[in-house]
This record gives sequence, C-alpha cells and structure tokens, in this order.
Amino acid sequence: MVEPAYDVVVVGAGPAGLTCASRAARGGARVLLVEKDRRIGGTLHLSGGHLSAGGTSLQRARGIEDSPDLHLADIYRISNDTGRKDLIAQVVEHAPETIEWLVEAGMPFDPESPRIVYGHEPYEIPRTVYGIEGGLSVLQVLQAEVESTVAGHDLTLWTSAPVTGLLTDGSGRVVGIEVYRDGVEVEVRAPAVVLATGGYGADGELFAERHGVELVTVASKTSTGDGIHLGTSVGAAIQGEGTYLPTFGGMRDPQSPHRANWAERALLTTERPPREIYVDGTGRRWIAEDEPSIDVKERELTALPDQVFWMVFDDDAVSRAGVGEPPLVLGWGPEELRRHANVRPGVHAADTLEELAALAGIDPAGLVGSVAAYNRAVEAGVDGEFGRRHLPAPIAVPPFYALHNQGIAVVTFDGLDIDDSFAVRDENGAVIGGLFAIGEVIGAGATCGNSFCSGMVLTPALVFGRLLGDRLAAGSRIS
Repeated sequence: MVEPAYDVVVVGAGPAGLTCASRAARGGARVLLVEKDRRIGGTLHLSGGHLSAGGTSLQRARGIEDSPDLHLADIYRISNDTGRKDLIAQVVEHAPETIEWLVEAGMPFDPESPRIVYGHEPYEIPRTVYGIEGGLSVLQVLQAEVESTVAGHDLTLWTSAPVTGLLTDGSGRVVGIEVYRDGVEVEVRAPAVVLATGGYGADGELFAERHGVELVTVASKTSTGDGIHLGTSVGAAIQGEGTYLPTFGGMRDPQSPHRANWAERALLTTERPPREIYVDGTGRRWIAEDEPSIDVKERELTALPDQVFWMVFDDDAVSRAGVGEPPLVLGWGPEELRRHANVRPGVHAADTLEELAALAGIDPAGLVGSVAAYNRAVEAGVDGEFGRRHLPAPIAVPPFYALHNQGIAVVTFDGLDIDDSFAVRDENGAVIGGLFAIGEVIGAGATCGNSFCSGMVLTPALVFGRLLGDRLAAGSRIS
C-alpha cells in the first residue's frame, strides 16, 4: 500500500520526535509521526526528566547567577572537550528558551530544583531542573501540545507502527519510509524523514557487539537501535565509535537479570561514608572507595572484566545501615539486607571470608588478603595503596557480605553522524539527502562527550526537536 505523501515524516515519538513533529506541523508542514510502541513518550516514562540551562527564570527566582557561557564552560570541563562543540553550542544557546517554554506551558517543576546533582560529575552552579513527576512532567506538556496540534494543524500520529525500512531514489536520497501498520506493509513518501528513535540500550546483541560487555540496563525496552539500523542501511556513518561510560554500579533485577532496578540500588559513597571495600573477581581492591569523583570511578569501572565488582562489608556495617547511618542499599534496613542474603541473586553472606568468596565467585586468597590489608590500614590510619581517607572500622564482624555490582547502561553514547543542521552524513562526510536525526539516536556522546553531563541528553532532544521542526516547516513552505 502507498499512503498519500507528507512534507515531513518523524520516526519515534519520544521527546525529540514529539517536539519536532509538533513544531513542524504548527509551522505549516504536513507531518506524519510514527511510533512503534502503543504509547508515546519513549524514555520519558522512565527518565528522571533532568534538564539543564544557564540563566533561566527558575535560577533567578532563587538568586542563582548563571549564563549559557558558564554552562558551556562546565560542560567542557566535565567532558574534557570530548563532545561535538558545534552541537553543544546550539544546546546551551537555546536551552534557556526551552526551559521558559516549559514554564509557560505550566509544567510543575520540583521545588528543590534548580540544584546540583551529584549522581555523576557535578556542575559548579545549580542549574539542573526537573518536574515533580520526573520525565512524566515533560511528557504531559508534550502530549498536550501534540493533541492540540493534531486538532488544529496537519499532524497525523500512528502508534503500534514499526518502521521497517527507508525509501530512496536513484541518487540515494531518502524519500520516505516503509512501515508495518494494521498488518500491512505501507509506503509513505516524504522529502524529509527524521529519525528520533532513541538509543540501543535495550539491544543486548548490538550493545555487546559495540562494547564487548554484557548489557545490564535501565533503558527503555523500546530502545533497540532501530534508527541506527535504518540509518546504516542507507550508508549513514556512526559518530562516537567506541565511546561508552556506564553509570557507577548497580544491582541486577532478580526477575530480569539484564536489567537493573533503580528502586533498590547501592547508595553511592558520595551519598554516605563507605564502610565497605570494592573488590574485583580476583578479590583485589581497585580504587579508593571514598574517591569523591564519580567520573573517575566510572572510568576505572570500565577497565574491570565485564565491569563487575563486589561491595564487601561485615555485620557491623549492616547493623548501622539505615539506623545510625544511611543505608547501604536504598530502602534496605539491616533486617532486609540480612533477609536477602543468599536468597536474592547477587547478595551473599557467610561466616568466613573464604566461604563468602566461594559463594560470590571471588578468588578466596585475593579477598582474604585484601580484607587483611584494609584492616591494617584502618589500624594504622593510612591507606598506603589507594589513599582512602575514610577508615572507620575494620571488616571483622561475621557474617561477612558481598553485593554484586556492575556498570549499568543508562544511555548509549554513539549514534548516527549528523552535521550542525541535523542532516545525517555518510562515511565520507557527505549529507544523505532527505534524512535527519535528533535525540539519543545520534549518541549521547555528541552532547555529553565521554562523560555524564546533567541534563545534556533530554535538553538537546527538546532543543534540537524545536530547531529542526521549525526549519523543516520553513522548507516545506518554500517548496
């Protein structure tokens, strides 16, 4: 079947696609928005919805002085200048107006924001903002805008409609899509196709192929790399090859071992003073547990086999967790932690370190030696090997515990290569006519570099969606 032609087809109804489709249609283009899921929103259903901008009304209301230039400098500092400067510059320039758009739309921002977020390397100025319902607060604004655009402009939305291919003409220009809808393969023609399909954080095969480690993820289950497969099928190049950074440590979900559960996670040692040590499979410590830089820890974690480590501690630490001190695991007091031991996968306990090592799959001699060396450091008050400063007590009170942790994929860092107008490029750097890409499909590394910069995945999705939608609308009016 061949559908009537559109001016613009947007593939993917996440934050980038929703914004782009609405702006293009409001600007006068005839737009088709296609989503493979039964619902719109993509990662917004799971995301914390963090946004960042320098010099917003939300900051001024709190007496916070900031600007796009300061935001830009912070991004360059955190990312060590590893991102796409041409793209990052566009984000920070237009981010404030994007935040004000959400303010004017009535989005309820969490009263504790703007703030500095310490889950990754922090900004120097409080500029991260988010809604009271995280990503859902953003989705409510976008959904209302899409609904009003459908009612008042030429925007058509298809859900439960996976795109299976791109149509090209004899010159290699993209001229439409193939989409599976209502049991029928449909061809839709359009002079502009926008890929806004998200990353590949739920595609274990593609992830292992690109990074050589097993995927454990918190990404949306629809993030299966569709846009990358579509783009490369017509010769698109990949930017950010080999770039990947996991978030620092997480526990596998007991029901879905390839996924992590953020509702039950080991608290970062930036959130609590550590009583544990971190060991790898050989039983050796590999970093100062109280290292304040999450970025340093994330990079060290990538060097471990399979990005796996264990938190090792004793029952004295358990007895204090969630009572006199913050919990070791979010939501777990002492009794919960003891109850999960040797029942829940990845949570081990034993009366001796040798037995603990056998249960956890750690080298026994290495673990015994590391605990003994750490205990000597506690007694001396000096960690000569790693320089850890917080040395509160030896690991000496049985039973002993080991929690399995590993790097968790939050976003994927590589993706389709684009120019600064969001046009997709081929291996020679030439633009593939008619094809554009925005959102995580271009790789988070394009706007974060090889790092996590707070708000620099969702903010670019909205900024680029608005900019590209306006440009495509203008192009459709000219033609």
